[in-house]
Amino acid sequence: MNEQSDVAGYLEPGGKNVTLVYILYLVSIVVGITGIVGVVFAYLNRGKGAAWVDSHYTFQIRTFWIGILFSLIGFILMFVFIGIFVLIAVLIWMIIRCIKGLQLAGKEEAVPNPQTWMF
Repeated sequence: MNEQSDVAGYLEPGGKNVTLVYILYLVSIVVGITGIVGVVFAYLNRGKGAAWVDSHYTFQIRTFWIGILFSLIGFILMFVFIGIFVLIAVLIWMIIRCIKGLQLAGKEEAVPNPQTWMF
């Protein structure tokens, strides 16, 4: 019975779910589909938790869509060789955002500016 409550804690809005979404984003570097699962969790749980949790969900949703946008731009620019640098920059940007988010979530602190395009 306790095992089920542990699993449910990761699926319900809160710090465990926020952490799970960041981990899914990081795993998506290798297994792309996990990023989609993460953004679905963020959309489903946004507005249902504490204010600090909601700031993370907004930050995560923006991380997903901004990352997708610049990844597409990078793939298009692969034909002129600049795209590889754009894709590397997007990868570094995403890793930094996820690590920053994990650190803040571990302290149960809100993302200071979840609307930012940077870190």
